[in-house]
Amino acid sequence: MVQALYQLVARNFSKWELRYHALFIPVLIPICNYYLIGLDYFTDLGLFIGGTVLLIILYVLTTWLIAKAVRWAISYYPAVEQSTQRTLTLLVVLSTLSAGAVLFDVFVYSLIPAFGTKFTWVRIRPILILTLLFDFAFCTVLSLSYAYQQWHNDQTANEHLRAATYQHQLDALKMQINPHFLFNSLTSLSSLIGENKQLASQFVDELSKVYRYLLQANTHELVSLQTEVNFMTSYSSLLQTRYGSSLSITQNVDPAYLEGSLPTLSLQTLIDNAMKHNVMSPGKPLMISIRTTSDGAVLVENNLQRKVVKVETMQANLENLTAKYRRLSNAEVQVEETDTHFKVLLPLLSNQRVGEG
Repeated sequence: MVQALYQLVARNFSKWELRYHALFIPVLIPICNYYLIGLDYFTDLGLFIGGTVLLIILYVLTTWLIAKAVRWAISYYPAVEQSTQRTLTLLVVLSTLSAGAVLFDVFVYSLIPAFGTKFTWVRIRPILILTLLFDFAFCTVLSLSYAYQQWHNDQTANEHLRAATYQHQLDALKMQINPHFLFNSLTSLSSLIGENKQLASQFVDELSKVYRYLLQANTHELVSLQTEVNFMTSYSSLLQTRYGSSLSITQNVDPAYLEGSLPTLSLQTLIDNAMKHNVMSPGKPLMISIRTTSDGAVLVENNLQRKVVKVETMQANLENLTAKYRRLSNAEVQVEETDTHFKVLLPLLSNQRVGEG
């Protein structure tokens, strides 16, 4: 019996609930047993032990029901702004359960002749009043504690999202002045000048478009899909010129979704993520596709040919992009990895706060 009660308590009560009950049990049990048994409870050792054990068992069973009711009320009214509804619901439900529990407890006591308890209103009334006062205190403490915890969780989540946004902006800023990218681009341009002046001229045009977009990246949180697609056309052209047959980037975007929006540099983040994590060679080209889905989202997919050493920084960039989506909307970025492919689904957001690059 003791072990069963212990398991019941451990599974169904949080630490703060256990502390609360541990604080009140030494007060409630003597008072309740005084009204149920009388002064003999304090003078007769057998009555003291029997009454204490019985009331603890009944108390644990009652609080188990109350814990279930509390979790139901919290799940029904989970938000901080629903504190009033949640508290009132708890009071009604807990008062009803407690009233039934008091009647049941007095009835059980009346079945044990040694206690001398009579199932009468005189016995029930003081226990009921005491229990209702206990419920009021419990609901008040619980509501305040839960509201504070939810507020604290919301503040923590907001801080994490804010930090992720700053990190995303920092990553964008780094890309704006990325000397490695600029050096590689100039190296590619230098090679083209001697081989194909027309292609070199086109390369300069695309490079200027890319850097113009990168320099404006922090101006808007969201841009239209059309703007991102235009940028990716120029960015892909630079990458294709540099990597040749080692890299293939295709775009298949339904014009109907071009007015949708997404965070700035989202597509570039995923392209760079794929390039940093995967091997590329003419014999094993990295194939990246960007396309829209029928339900209004952008799917970026690449074949999976992992490098031996993972690049954690780019993984962090993907996590920052996901966090930015959470901050801007309720939409979730979906990431799926199979044995052969890596896919990221970006929901298109509303056109609010959309800027053109």
